[in-house]
Amino acid sequence: MSEESVTVDELAERAHEYLHEASLTPAEYEALKQSVAELAPIFSAERSYFVLGSYGRPEIRRLQLVKDRLNRQPDAYAFLMVDIRSEWTNTYLKFRLLADYTDVIVGVAEHGQGGFLVEQGYFTALETYFAKTHVFKREYDTVDADAIDTAIDIDNPYSGMQTAIFEMLDDAGRLCRWATEDDLVECAEVLS
Repeated sequence: MSEESVTVDELAERAHEYLHEASLTPAEYEALKQSVAELAPIFSAERSYFVLGSYGRPEIRRLQLVKDRLNRQPDAYAFLMVDIRSEWTNTYLKFRLLADYTDVIVGVAEHGQGGFLVEQGYFTALETYFAKTHVFKREYDTVDADAIDTAIDIDNPYSGMQTAIFEMLDDAGRLCRWATEDDLVECAEVLS
């Protein structure tokens, strides 16, 4: 992003807007103050990547794999939402602020069971997020059922809402399909 670091007042102003005129609690304000230093890598890196996906045991390992591949680029900073201080009690606000200041939002989609389903709605509802979103969608038609380590219906792994979002991203040239972890690594390398 290569901008000046954000100030606490700027974060508080955005937070106030996102909370629909509700006030920040003292704890939330303190979390914002602490987060300013943690956000510094987003501004100092030439390109920042906010990696989203499911935090289940097999899925988070793949999120870490994508994060690692993106961080191998010179002057890149990739991170997961969980990497930023856990004192934030309002994860909606945390997501919005991180998404605002990140150059690229990267979703790793494996199924329609939890994960980052709410965030996927923001990809299409807010043009600023949609314009910087890339999704790596897992395909199951060539994967041996015994090799799948998540409890999903391989015949219908995604919801109708997700399918529409995938189509929109595909039309925009920002959907990468993967079946194996090697394919997932390729998606990350093509993006970088």
